Amino acid sequence: MSRIGRQPIPVPSNVKVQIVGSSVTVNGPLGTLVRDFHEDIGIAPEDGTILVTRPTDNRLHRSLHGLTRALLSNMVVGVSEGFTKVLEMVGVGYRVQQQGAGITLAAGFTHPVEMQPVPGVTFTVEGNNRILVQGSDREAVGQAAALIRGVRPPNSYTGKGIRYSGEIVRLKAGKAAAGRKR
Repeated sequence: MSRIGRQPIPVPSNVKVQIVGSSVTVNGPLGTLVRDFHEDIGIAPEDGTILVTRPTDNRLHRSLHGLTRALLSNMVVGVSEGFTKVLEMVGVGYRVQQQGAGITLAAGFTHPVEMQPVPGVTFTVEGNNRILVQGSDREAVGQAAALIRGVRPPNSYTGKGIRYSGEIVRLKAGKAAAGRKR
């Protein structure tokens, strides 16, 4: 049995879960999330928790068991606490500005790069080089953060670029380390 799939999902008192067939709706203080799951996987509320079960031990059901439980858990956490990704801009002249709901990045190009958030995601700028991507849908927050990072990923020689907070960029030695041959 899946170690993750068999763990019950605790539901806070301010979150309401509605299960109709294979569709699950989760309402909380930060919004509403709806997702359809595979019809073979059983989802049942029980004493302030949600239990996920599978009908057989075949490969498909085993793989969907843990996935369904993780997605449901992310929905419950998302509408109650929310998710945040922090990005940092490293480099001389690299900065970010808030422009309404969107952001404008100066990332070493000849032009500024403007980005607008997808519905359910908000961008917040701290200082001139930190970006907070926040929302209740973990998938949307991660995708928005990845799109921002994709504008200028960290350079492996200089370390300049947009990186996740706490991301370790291993720098390569470059030409100088090879030594000169005459």
